[in-house]
Amino acid sequence: MAKVFLPKGTRDLMPEQMNRRLMVINTVREVFARYGFDPLETPAFERIETLTGKYGDEGEKLMFRILKRGAGGTNGEVDLALRYDLTVPLARVMAMNPGTPLPFKRSQIQPVWRADRPQRGRFREFYQCDVDTVGTDSPVADAECIAVVHDALTALGFTDFVIRVNHRQVLRALAVAIGAEDRETSMLQGIDKIDKIGRAGVENELVERGFTVDQVHRLWGYLDGEEIPGAAPYEADLNTIVGLATSMGVDPAKVRIERTLARGLDYYTGPVFETVLAGDYSGSISGGGRYDGLIGMFSGKGDVPAVGVSLGIERIFMLMEEMGLVAAARTATQVWATVFSDDTRSATLAAATALRSAGVRVQVSTRVGKLGKQFKDAASKGVPFALVCGPDEAAAG
Repeated sequence: MAKVFLPKGTRDLMPEQMNRRLMVINTVREVFARYGFDPLETPAFERIETLTGKYGDEGEKLMFRILKRGAGGTNGEVDLALRYDLTVPLARVMAMNPGTPLPFKRSQIQPVWRADRPQRGRFREFYQCDVDTVGTDSPVADAECIAVVHDALTALGFTDFVIRVNHRQVLRALAVAIGAEDRETSMLQGIDKIDKIGRAGVENELVERGFTVDQVHRLWGYLDGEEIPGAAPYEADLNTIVGLATSMGVDPAKVRIERTLARGLDYYTGPVFETVLAGDYSGSISGGGRYDGLIGMFSGKGDVPAVGVSLGIERIFMLMEEMGLVAAARTATQVWATVFSDDTRSATLAAATALRSAGVRVQVSTRVGKLGKQFKDAASKGVPFALVCGPDEAAAG
């Protein structure tokens, strides 16, 4: 018999794990709905020209491309790719539906794919949970991104987290201040790794990218609090957004403006957000920001205001299991309907049907008789209740 293997960076989700995952996802979905975000779904793959040119060089290296059918595919030609995130597909949807009433608030919980190196909490196929608001530049929309993350994590049981906030225009002013306006993207890609490789690692990488030691020295000075020329209006915007978020009930201790927050994707144009946990886990568990130019790339109508945030549900789920925040949910079945005998099977089925009609989840045993074994079947699957319908119960209806 041939051996079978899963592709690297993927996994099978067995029922016990899926039941717990659905509990988490349903909690998040309910928070999204509370803020007026309506659900949307898009295809797993998009045309290659839809996806390319939106994620930056590093992002595009991680895209799973799909070969053309027929002779083109034989020659290595590509016309489709699996979506890398849910934001670019949303931009394509908005461009194709210009009559959509604005502002348009959508939530989306679907899998995405990245040809990344698998590691703890990082997979090649994983779910994203996004909310986005399109068609308004109101700071309330940005503040809602912070509030949704805060409320979702709180509802899931997290208590020790910080939502970090910055502004891409502050970072642009920073690039100008150190004389690197023509290498802003390269600077951001370096700063974005500070949590992973530390300041020394970022400094070495920036020097390798062509920045001078003096530029790096000035960069640290600005990141440590020196006034950045031209950044004041954007930092005032951040203070407004954070103030609005606290008015929505966000704990002020859980929001922090940080100049080191870069967010690597090229399409961000304004405020950016990222959430980290205190403790040993160093990765982010949510991220997002304002991307006023992305939809216009598809529609040709110039900038269309848009802002959104994504919860890293895979990392969140992993951490919840490690922290004991996920309730045991071995099965969704609530009642195990035993079959006393062939003569009472119809009565058992009628009882199971009545329970199902009342909203109770019932599984009927495939055994007949030997109730002890049927009770063991129920216990082994974690079903809390068993139904017994013997001759007397069947006769009594």
